[in-house]
Amino acid sequence: MSAAFDPDEMIARFAERAAAVKERGMPPVEGPERAAWIARAKLDFMDYAMLADADASLVDGILTLTVDLRPPTQD
Repeated sequence: MSAAFDPDEMIARFAERAAAVKERGMPPVEGPERAAWIARAKLDFMDYAMLADADASLVDGILTLTVDLRPPTQD
């Protein structure tokens, strides 16, 4: 791994990917293929958005991503 690795840059790339999933158009598919495509897009967005919200630390060559999955508190 390169010494120039920046975990914040990686997280920014995941944010870009999440936005791209939201913006990509629907291919001309019907029936089960359409449903599968939509399901995949939802999973892709969830994965990318979750990683885009992560807090990253790189200590002694170990990358740790922390993602808080607890529901937001209501004040």
